Amino acid sequence: MDIRSKVAVVTGGASGIGAGVALRFAEEGARGVVVADVNLERAQGVAAAIGPQAVAARCDVSREADIQALVALAKEKFGQVDIYFSNAGILGQPGGFELDDGLWDSMWRIHGMAHVWAARAVVPDMVARGEGYFIVTASAAGLLNIVESAPYGVTKHAAVAFAEWLRIGYGRRGVRVSCLCPQSVQTDMTRDGTGSAGLDGVLTPAQVGEEVVKTMRDEKFLVLPHPEVAKYFLAKAQDYDRWLGGMQKLYAQHMARS
Repeated sequence: MDIRSKVAVVTGGASGIGAGVALRFAEEGARGVVVADVNLERAQGVAAAIGPQAVAARCDVSREADIQALVALAKEKFGQVDIYFSNAGILGQPGGFELDDGLWDSMWRIHGMAHVWAARAVVPDMVARGEGYFIVTASAAGLLNIVESAPYGVTKHAAVAFAEWLRIGYGRRGVRVSCLCPQSVQTDMTRDGTGSAGLDGVLTPAQVGEEVVKTMRDEKFLVLPHPEVAKYFLAKAQDYDRWLGGMQKLYAQHMARS
């Protein structure tokens, strides 16, 4: 897809990947960019940096009503939504099944249902026009897993699965779908350390934004700013038990440090 003259909505847009992609969409000539985040003040800062074609909005993606209001705002300001970048995410505390149900529920809503609710709000119009782009931010953890946090790894798998389903169901109906699966990126979530996700280096949001735009031009499914992820994913598929053994070693190293 050519981003020029398109209208894009970016959730989690106040910082990190969201801010980087919002700025990159503007550089590509988007005629409208809606920067959405729970932190309205920071979202306004990103919108101001973009210029008059951007508007900021407060949106808590764990609430379907907020997503519906966000899409309504975008349509009111710009007429339609051509690109929806479903990016907002959270990083919970380390642990596994013993973690509180409230954390699990937040992860499910933000990393899973938020994408479902967004698709409900924008995909029917995209189908009617015969064109649109829906991007899900998952994580390399959605393809591989992560040793630090069971809820994060599990719900990011769900994000990948929903993006796959959306591509399967709507890819021939005019809706392009991609899934962003980076390892560590310079964001608020990595300020206190990158953990296992930083083994192959830490990218800037601008680098991720460039990869997102490149993938959209080619209309490919996976956005892999860290190319090593493709090799790990292939190794997982070729010898699942060996891959699990390697992850067990990584987990043991993590536990020894904590």
